[in-house]
Amino acid sequence: MAAGLIAGLLAGGFAFFVGEPVLDRAIALEAAASGVHGHAGAPGHQHEAPVFDRPAQKLGLFLVMGLFGVTVGGIFGVLFAYFRGRLASDSDWVRSLCLTSCMFTGAFLIPFVKYPANPPGVRGAAAIGERTVAYYSMVALSLLAVLTAWMAARMLRERGVKTPVRHLSVGLGLALASAALFVLLPAAPDPGGFPAGLLWDFRLASLGTQLVFWAGLGVVFGLLCGRANSGVSV
Repeated sequence: MAAGLIAGLLAGGFAFFVGEPVLDRAIALEAAASGVHGHAGAPGHQHEAPVFDRPAQKLGLFLVMGLFGVTVGGIFGVLFAYFRGRLASDSDWVRSLCLTSCMFTGAFLIPFVKYPANPPGVRGAAAIGERTVAYYSMVALSLLAVLTAWMAARMLRERGVKTPVRHLSVGLGLALASAALFVLLPAAPDPGGFPAGLLWDFRLASLGTQLVFWAGLGVVFGLLCGRANSGVSV
């Protein structure tokens, strides 16, 4: 949980300095478009003010990412305890990095390719409930695909399959499973005429935030394990 907290604050710092300026631009663009639509619509039309203004939201980002980090860190600790003796490496440093890489791939990277993050102002044709169900279904199935790939790799290793053949076989299997999910699950919302540069700035900032978090979690957790295992090489 301590590793998750540190990783969450690191990711919050990245999001604050990289993601928030992009989000400000997206919000300004949405407000300008809403103003145009409001003038064209019924007179007296007003938009509800947000519960928290932007400065409060930016400060709250660190609180949210810290809580997220503590929660994910606790879950990661339980999973690490389960997989620790089942991973090929005998180093907690390598185990930590491998497990966070797998969780990042299944919980975020594969779903991100199918359903990349969209800034305010991008509206999909499907209802928010349908989009939420589709996204979390993708997350669950992606994690299942990564777990299945790990189990297949372990089985092949126990049978003495050579490392290059094992890696290629498991990698190809995971790629095919991911492609099947991309085809079977509903399509991502069409961003329409939203500026492509701003759209991808937002998406890359979202990707970077998650990358910083998971990399930070793996590194800090691995270092803490090395410190706890006194006399054991990291």
